[in-house]
Amino acid sequence: MLKRAFLSLIFAGAFVVTACQPGQKPDQKTGAPAAVKTITIATIAYNYEGKTVYNGATQVLIDQGWLAGELKKRGIALKFEGVSGAVGGPQINEGFAAKRIDFALYGDFPALIAKSGGVDIRDLISTGQGNDAYLVVRNGLNVKSIKDLKGKSIAIHRGRPWELTFQKLLDANGLKLTDFKIYNLNPQAGFAALASGKIDATFTLSEALVQEQKGAGDIIWSTKAAPLSWKMRTGLFARKDFIDANPELTQLVVTAYVKAAQWQSEEANRDVVLQTASRGSIPVDLVAKDYDDPRVDWKNRFSPLVDDFYVEHFKDVADYTYANKLVQNHIAVTDIIDDRFLVPALKDLGLETYWTPQKDGGK
Repeated sequence: MLKRAFLSLIFAGAFVVTACQPGQKPDQKTGAPAAVKTITIATIAYNYEGKTVYNGATQVLIDQGWLAGELKKRGIALKFEGVSGAVGGPQINEGFAAKRIDFALYGDFPALIAKSGGVDIRDLISTGQGNDAYLVVRNGLNVKSIKDLKGKSIAIHRGRPWELTFQKLLDANGLKLTDFKIYNLNPQAGFAALASGKIDATFTLSEALVQEQKGAGDIIWSTKAAPLSWKMRTGLFARKDFIDANPELTQLVVTAYVKAAQWQSEEANRDVVLQTASRGSIPVDLVAKDYDDPRVDWKNRFSPLVDDFYVEHFKDVADYTYANKLVQNHIAVTDIIDDRFLVPALKDLGLETYWTPQKDGGK
């Protein structure tokens, strides 16, 4: 059995920051906000061959250099804050609350948790059409489905974006959390517990493919066998006070990320995209396997569109987090999604019809 200490781990994904430190001090003579000197963007990052490399579109944006160049013309520096995937949401929420960061790319759950806790942020664009989640069982366990795990132990990092996916899986099979011994563990701790036989299963993202390849367990289910709406979603978020004070700079950032999304979506760049994604220690062939879903073509996988499907997903997350007391206040989607910078970006880049809105959550 797991030691009791596992149960006392901090509910990291649901960390709520309520105290905001002052941001830039106003000009003492005019009272106007001080001019922006640096724009800081936070996102998941990895150490690769002694260097920090960033997740997805952010690394493309860095490599393209367009945003840094445009900001330099205005006397503004561009800074990136790398965040570990193990503590991504809480650390980003802290950064927003302290006004240490201006933008961040991260998931729906922690963003709504921050918003409910009084950190006023807005979701400006989608950063793709969703990430898959996987259910992995330990070696030697003769189970074929989630129903076979009833009464057994499962690790899941509570408050992280894939928790809603897990709940959907339970609901679809007439099950409840109380039907299992749930351990609140981050993915790394969960896999260690799985490999040592201390738990029966773990539910997480693409790291599951690595663990299966290592022989630590077997994947018995993934969202590839579920409606598209079950995938977790991420977006580009920004502090509302920054947006209001700096609409031109916000537009530059949004346009830069749309440019990066277009580059990722081009078939000619597929190999580079997969290689970049693999730097987080997931082999290229497993990244390709994770990305492979016949329902979502390569171009639309990187769609930045804030379509009805995306909005409905956020409504679903808002309802779930409030109903399960992960947040104190129910968040209306209109209070967190703000796509007014997306339309000009698409127009300026000639991409108004480039991506196709997602229309259904069917299998």
